[in-house]
This record gives sequence, structure tokens and C-alpha cells, in this order.
Amino acid sequence: MILEFVGEAIWWRGPAPFVFVPVPPVESAEIKAISSQVTYGWGVIPVRVTVGETDYETSLFPKNGGYLVPVKKFVQKAESVGVGDLVGVRLTIACDEALSG
Repeated sequence: MILEFVGEAIWWRGPAPFVFVPVPPVESAEIKAISSQVTYGWGVIPVRVTVGETDYETSLFPKNGGYLVPVKKFVQKAESVGVGDLVGVRLTIACDEALSG
């Protein structure tokens, strides 16, 4: 599954890196529909993310019925992403084997 959206970067005192982009409700519903097939526990879902020109792997965190995309520090620096910025996000969701291959 590939999803693309724009969201506002937020600060959340959860697991580091503390800057996240919330997945919009429509896209969150699409993810939730396949979550049992792709989660590796606790509702956490492995993804490949593209922000600007930077690709990386991370996991979506469930929050308030939706999901948060962590923006790693190296991505924040490479793409000049800070809290309050609008961020274009491309998510690729697959099983662990597909992500690592």
C-alpha cells in the first residue's frame, strides 16, 4: 500500500525523535483496515517513508485512533523539517520482509 499526504509536523513527547506528522483520518482508516496483516505488535506498523528527497524506514505509532509518522533527526536536518511545517509524506506499507528487501 502506498499513501501520500501533507501534514503539519507536531512535537509529541513520545518516543524520540519527538517530531511527528499525523496521518490524516482517511489514510488512517485505510491503514487500520490492513493493520492486523502488517503490525508486529502493539499496533505499531513498519513503513518506508519518503519526505522530500529522503527515504527511511520507521514505524507508525498509533495515537488517538490514528497514526503518527516519526520524522527522524537526520530527516529533519536534511529536509529542514521543524514543528509547524507542512510536510509531504509518502508511506509504503508492507510486511517486514518486503521492507528489508
